[in-house]
Amino acid sequence: MHQRILILDYGSQVTQLIARRVREAGVYCEIHPGDVGDDFVRGQIDQGLKGIILSGSHASAYDEASMRVPQSVFELGVPVLGICYGMQSMAQQLGGKVEWSDHREFGYAEVRAHGHTKLLEGIEDFRTVDNHGMLKVWMSHGDKVTGLPPGFKLMASTPSCPVAGMADEERRFYAVQFHPEVTHTLQGQAMLSRFVNEICECTGDWNMPDYVSEAVARIRETVGDDEVLLGLSGGVDSSVAAALIHEAIGDKLTCVFVDHGLLRLNEGKQVMETYAGAMGIKIIHVDATEQFMGKLAGVVDPEVKRKIIGREFVEVFQAEAAKLKNAKWLAQGTIYPDVIESAGAKTGKAVAIKSHHNVGGLPETLNLKLLEPLRELFKDEVRKLGVALGLPPAMVYRHPFPGPGMGVRILGEVKAEYADLLRRADAIFIEELRSTVDQVSGKTWYDLTSQAFAVFLPVKSVGVMGDGRTYEYVVALRAVQTSDFMTADWAQLPYALLGKVSGRIINEVRGINRVVYDVSSKPPATIEWE
Repeated sequence: MHQRILILDYGSQVTQLIARRVREAGVYCEIHPGDVGDDFVRGQIDQGLKGIILSGSHASAYDEASMRVPQSVFELGVPVLGICYGMQSMAQQLGGKVEWSDHREFGYAEVRAHGHTKLLEGIEDFRTVDNHGMLKVWMSHGDKVTGLPPGFKLMASTPSCPVAGMADEERRFYAVQFHPEVTHTLQGQAMLSRFVNEICECTGDWNMPDYVSEAVARIRETVGDDEVLLGLSGGVDSSVAAALIHEAIGDKLTCVFVDHGLLRLNEGKQVMETYAGAMGIKIIHVDATEQFMGKLAGVVDPEVKRKIIGREFVEVFQAEAAKLKNAKWLAQGTIYPDVIESAGAKTGKAVAIKSHHNVGGLPETLNLKLLEPLRELFKDEVRKLGVALGLPPAMVYRHPFPGPGMGVRILGEVKAEYADLLRRADAIFIEELRSTVDQVSGKTWYDLTSQAFAVFLPVKSVGVMGDGRTYEYVVALRAVQTSDFMTADWAQLPYALLGKVSGRIINEVRGINRVVYDVSSKPPATIEWE
C-alpha cells in the first residue's frame, strides 16, 4: 500500500496539476470531491493517508451555498495545505475572516515570505534591497483573508493581499493564496515537494517501473479469463495501454485499429508494421473511411463532430466484439487530461472545455465493460510507463494525436479532399521539424516541441503562382511547448524553418497557397483548434 495524499477538489480547472506535482515528488495521491463525508476522510487513514491538500475554486468561502471542508480534515492530525479557495475555507472554518476584495489579482505577482515557516524556509526567487525573500507566483482570486484564525501566523503577503499565506505550525496547517501547482509559480514544485516529503514525511514510493507490476496484477484480477478488445489509434496513450494489457493477459487481447479516413500520412501501414509485426500483438485493421465520412457530411459544429466520431468508433468496436466469443471488455487509452477537459472527473465540479470521444461512458447496447488502465495517469507518467514496459522511445515520445484525428483539425465540414490536403501538409511540417536541429540545444525541433501539427482552414485566399492567379485553401501551423498539456506556450520556431515549411507546402501540395503560424498559448486558446 502506497503512502498517499488526499486532494479535495472544489472545482478549480487546475486541480489535476496539484496531483501531477505531488506525483512528481514521488508520492501517490488521489483527487476526490471537496464535499465528501467525514467518514470517507477518516477512512483514508487506513489507506496510508499522510496529508491533505485543499484545491482552489471559482466560489467564495463565505457564500453559504459553497462547499465546506469536511470538519474531520482538521481533526485527523495530518498536515493540511490550503490553496487559494482552500486557504480561504480553512480561514473561514477555523475562526478567521474572508471578504470580497476590491483589488483582485489575476496573473503574475511577487510575494514576500514572512516568519521562516517550514513550508517556505529557504525557498525564494530573489531578495529585495531590504533583504526580504521574495517569490514569483501566479495569483487568481477575487476574495481575500482579512483575519487570521486563532493559532495562525502570517506566512506571506503582497501589497494588495496582506495575507497571501498563513500557517499554524503546531497543527501543521499551511495555506497560500497563490497557486504553487502551476508552472508560473517558479518555486511551486519545491513548495509542494517540501509539503509532501518533509512536512507529511512521505518517503516517495511512487514510480512507474514499480507501477507496472501493480497495474498488471490489477488488470489480471479485473479481467480474469475474459478477452479484451482495445481501440488502437497508434498514439502514445493507446500504445502504452496495449503494451500494458498485453503484458497482463497476452493473446486474450485483440486490438482494433480503425482507419476512419482521418489519419496522418501512411499511418495505417506504420501501425500494422509496428504492432502486428514488431510487438506480436493481435490486431485487426478495419477500413471504415466511408462509414465515418458519410456520417460527417455536412456537419460543421466541432462538438457534434467529436460525438459522431465517438459514436462511430463504438459501432465499429461493437461489430468486431461480436466476432470474439469471450470478449467482455473494451479497453481505451483514456488518461487524466481527457477526463479533465470533458469534466468527466469524479468531482464533476469543473466546467467542460470540450468532449473527448473516449470519455463519458458506453451505450448499454455495446454489452462490454470498460477497462481504462491509464485513466488516473498524466501524459508524462504514461510515457514513463511506456519506457518501463520496453516500448521504443520513438513510439513513446511521439507527439500526441487526437482520437478524432484530423476531424478536429479540419475546421468546419470534413471532406475527403480536405483530409488529403491536410495529411500532406502535416507530413511536410513534421518532416522538417524532425530534420532541423537547434544549434543551441543540439536537439531537433520535433523533440523541442511537445505537439505540432497543421490545421486546415475552410477559406480560400488569392495567390500568384508563375504568372497566374490562384484561389486556394489556407493551412495553419501549430506547435506548442508544455510540461503537462494543461497549459502551453506557442513554440518560437526559427523563421528559416517556418519559411522552408511554408515554401514546401505551397509548392508540393496543390490546392494550398497560403500558410500561417498560430502564436496563441493555452490558455486562452486550447492546443487543438476544435
